[in-house]
Amino acid sequence: MSKLRVQCFGVSIDGFGAGPSQSLENPLGVGGRALHEWIFKTRTFRAMIGEDGGETGIDNDFAARGFENIGAWILGRNMFGPVRGPWPDDTWKGWWGDNPPYHTKVFVLTNHARSPLAMDGGTTFHFVTDGIEKALARAREAADGKDVRLGGGAATIREYLRARLVDELHLTYAPVLLGSGESLFNGLNMPALGYQVTAHTMTATTMHVLIAKS
Repeated sequence: MSKLRVQCFGVSIDGFGAGPSQSLENPLGVGGRALHEWIFKTRTFRAMIGEDGGETGIDNDFAARGFENIGAWILGRNMFGPVRGPWPDDTWKGWWGDNPPYHTKVFVLTNHARSPLAMDGGTTFHFVTDGIEKALARAREAADGKDVRLGGGAATIREYLRARLVDELHLTYAPVLLGSGESLFNGLNMPALGYQVTAHTMTATTMHVLIAKS
């Protein structure tokens, strides 16, 4: 069976996966951009946004690995955009412009129905209103044997961890303190859920931590 993987998910030293007060001006919350500084200079990220060049090395290897064998994505609604409550219309189409970086089917968890949204580059957003397990089942079907990447945010990852549905996590710990925001592990006893750290690697900008379900 395909795996459900969390890849390249940034976390602050004090455990926050996003800053507070997400908005159109601060899609990662106030201060949240600092969690991802490690990836911005990598060749993988620059290619993802249509730019040439970029650094190779350990950070780039981890970034590239996050896209290997991925056949579908799952996102929480906040990862799709800042709109809350019922969709007022179909104007909002995500943070990423007309050609999002997914190039697969993406299943967005929400309490409010919306028609599928086809974008350039092969990305289609499907809005799932009947829970995390149904979203995973649909994503696995769409992935056709490949893995499913769980993009976040922190609250969505917590839900899947609590249900022991995540197989692997790759976290990147940034050397910053946010003080508040979305806590990744709040209320979770990871060892009791069967998770353990399997490897960690330090670079100049982050610490890569791999966690797997035993």
